[in-house]
Amino acid sequence: MTAVNDKPARLIGGPGILLVWLYGVMVVGAVSRSAYQIATEFDRAPLAYSLSAVAGVVYGFITYSLVRGGERARRAALACCAAELAGVLIVGTWTLVDPSAFPDATVWSKYGMGYVFIPVLLPLSALYWLRKAQQRN
Repeated sequence: MTAVNDKPARLIGGPGILLVWLYGVMVVGAVSRSAYQIATEFDRAPLAYSLSAVAGVVYGFITYSLVRGGERARRAALACCAAELAGVLIVGTWTLVDPSAFPDATVWSKYGMGYVFIPVLLPLSALYWLRKAQQRN
């Protein structure tokens, strides 16, 4: 536990900076794409566009938690990354098993294939980094 005047433990040193940058890019990509699709063609694929919006919000929360730092933020980011990974695996599998459920792709479709598999690799990397950060503190 930190005192009132102590700064929270940093989570973005070294490779953590790359995680923040990648999550920031994913926030912009997922939120802007889903906002446009929801505004212009929501009736075409409401589930896909809604899931992309949720992914953008999750990415934003993880980015914020990494930048904020501290043990509470690390635990919150860890839980969010685990939920993100579960979402990627569930939606990725769902898009392969029942492609008709998704007339248009989500960020997590086919495990993030449209995003060079970053959506499945990013939470794995973040979970590893956040576990290592716990050991350092």
